[in-house]
Amino acid sequence: MICDACPIKCRIQSGYEGACRRYSNRSGQLIRHTPLHYYPDTAEIVGEDPSEAIRRPLITAIGAGTTYPDCKPAPRIVKGKQQGVEVVTVVTEVPLSYSSIIVKIDTDIPIGKEGDAVLVGNRVVGMVETEQYGSKMLHIGGVNRLTGPNGFIVARTITRIANRQPVKIKIQGGPRLELQVGTPPVIDGAQIDKMRVGCGSATMGLFAQLLVDVADEVIILDSHITGQMSRHVAGVFVGAKHSGISLVFKESTPGRCFGDHGEGWGGTSITDPVRVIAAVDMTVAREGMTVFITETTGQNGAMYQVSANGTLQKTALTHKAMEALEVISSACEPSRVSAVYTGGAGGSARAGVTRYPVKLTKAVHDGKAHLTVGGAPGFIWPGGGISFMVDVERVKAGAFYWTPTPATICPLEYTMEAKDYTLMGGHVEAMIPFKASEPGGEDPRA
Repeated sequence: MICDACPIKCRIQSGYEGACRRYSNRSGQLIRHTPLHYYPDTAEIVGEDPSEAIRRPLITAIGAGTTYPDCKPAPRIVKGKQQGVEVVTVVTEVPLSYSSIIVKIDTDIPIGKEGDAVLVGNRVVGMVETEQYGSKMLHIGGVNRLTGPNGFIVARTITRIANRQPVKIKIQGGPRLELQVGTPPVIDGAQIDKMRVGCGSATMGLFAQLLVDVADEVIILDSHITGQMSRHVAGVFVGAKHSGISLVFKESTPGRCFGDHGEGWGGTSITDPVRVIAAVDMTVAREGMTVFITETTGQNGAMYQVSANGTLQKTALTHKAMEALEVISSACEPSRVSAVYTGGAGGSARAGVTRYPVKLTKAVHDGKAHLTVGGAPGFIWPGGGISFMVDVERVKAGAFYWTPTPATICPLEYTMEAKDYTLMGGHVEAMIPFKASEPGGEDPRA
């Protein structure tokens, strides 16, 4: 029997499993190996969230000052009540040599290959990392760059991005970028307004029911997976017939072709859309057959008609074609720049909290102490130490600084129940109390 769980469509004989090893044919019935799990089945693995009482700090570290040397207590250690529980928040503006920023740029336009250097002026501050769905990723900073010959400019660049200020960078051998978190990217002077709703294959799947009425063949150009309706599983599902058209891109599975990178439609090298068509088999195709070509953002579209000798003649976009472009385009999100600051907290970032730093690390990983950055929740990496990430748009603009050591300075808070703070050897002698501002509330000013 045929498994339709993915485009491979394995033909699985009785007693055998598919290529992905998720499904087997048992006496003519397709069986999923892993049963459906409900949340209680996974709760123990997922683990508990921090208790409500410690999810928000009593105060933030913004403007708190820095612990230096490491053996000194943190600048502010405050005790108060939240949710009826005695809690402690310890705050420090932490200098972190172990820090960087990951920048997400929503665009299909190629900006460089993985590993290409990111430059400020002629100084290397980072590299092109990878691509995500409709986005390009840059990694700027890291301890080796911060402690290297370009450390000052690296620290300044991380800080400017984290504080949502504009930066101008260049990809070595590639375009110039103007980036500011929360705004559209500008690439070689052109503002990018749309990010794709899906790759060429996904866009085909999302809008197959609409596209099948637009033309006899629809091609959606994409630098990763270009979609061809007449061969794509979604197109076949809605009634599309084989067109006899083959593409210049290599097919991975029916109707899904690996694209290439360039400055053309869908981030491919195709600037004249008809050039994506390698051949038209007139034993399958017919005179007058229509072909509609667009890209993943729907910002460009072209319509063609097949002539008797198999050539394609460009025609005006039909009303249905223009409607399809509008639907695809309106389904795309605005293109913007976002960033995640990353850091590793050690030294004064832990010693200023407790005399036994390893106990703080364990408490953070066990959910007994909650780390926040300027009040925003941090994601803690598993494994040893306290390595964290935070969405900079959830941190007050201007909260990050840099120091010529060089390092970046990040506002860091640890909040925990008072009893747990005492047990971990916290600097209780340095604690200051809150004063109640109203019944059931606390004033975060000591």
